[in-house]
Amino acid sequence: MPENRTIDSVAVVGLGTLGVQIALQAAAMGYDVRGYDPDPDAFGRMFEKFSHLISGDASPGPVDLGKWKHAAGRVALSESFSSAVQRADLIIEVVPEDLEVKKKVWSEMDAHCSSGAILASNSSSMPVSRLENVTRRPEKCLNLHFYQLILGQNMADVMGGTRTSPETMEAGIEFVKSLNVIPLRVNKESLGFCYNRVWRAIKKEVLQMWAEDVVDFRDVDRAFMVFAKTPWGPFGLMDTVGLDVIWDIEMVYFRESQKPEDHPPQALKDLIEAGHLGVKSGQGFYTYPTPEFAGPDFLNPNRSSRSDDCSE
Repeated sequence: MPENRTIDSVAVVGLGTLGVQIALQAAAMGYDVRGYDPDPDAFGRMFEKFSHLISGDASPGPVDLGKWKHAAGRVALSESFSSAVQRADLIIEVVPEDLEVKKKVWSEMDAHCSSGAILASNSSSMPVSRLENVTRRPEKCLNLHFYQLILGQNMADVMGGTRTSPETMEAGIEFVKSLNVIPLRVNKESLGFCYNRVWRAIKKEVLQMWAEDVVDFRDVDRAFMVFAKTPWGPFGLMDTVGLDVIWDIEMVYFRESQKPEDHPPQALKDLIEAGHLGVKSGQGFYTYPTPEFAGPDFLNPNRSSRSDDCSE
């Protein structure tokens, strides 16, 4: 940890898929971490969902999952919103992609935290400029969007708002670096930030291909895994993010453009309404905790062409 760091204590508001990952990695790297979620069981439930990916003998790397087991005990879970944020140097909001919900949370963050605290959003799509005006500190507001650390995606978008100070940007970048995460600096406001703009184009295309029955989603994932040399494809990754979260993010883009082609397909909504949310519900495009794409035969040219173990 850098000796001249400006951030020592971190609060994470919202302990879903990404919130828990951020809290665990910050705790593993020595930060004083507090977490808050209106559901008191959220952290434990999500940690249990990750347990099959976190082994005690995990190889050291940019994000050493082996440290997360021990780090979990160092994340202090607060019973109230105010106690979670009041002494934090950095508060990271990780709540659903709903602007009004985020504004309400940001207003509370600003009211209960110290005057010097930095406020950050882990939003997957919304620029912080849409949130800074509900605070008294627009110069201390920024986007810190982390990707799926548990999948080895050790990167985070760092983007300022209309009045974010250079000092706040640098503090955010240094914080990201201290987690062994690569900061992706975004120089001007961009819906989707850096890599998420690329990922969004992939999501939009593959969801449409699947919804129109152009190709089986497993074959899209096979192609991606072979081409990009990854252990998962777009549909496996969407399951990890949460299909309800994917829907909300895509709707942000649609509301921005108002173009029919930007609206996510109804078939995705049908999965969500059936309770198939991905890893967190045990069923999405694949079944968990043993998804088909992680099996030894998924990339076997002589495999059977279809499986009944997945959602259609």
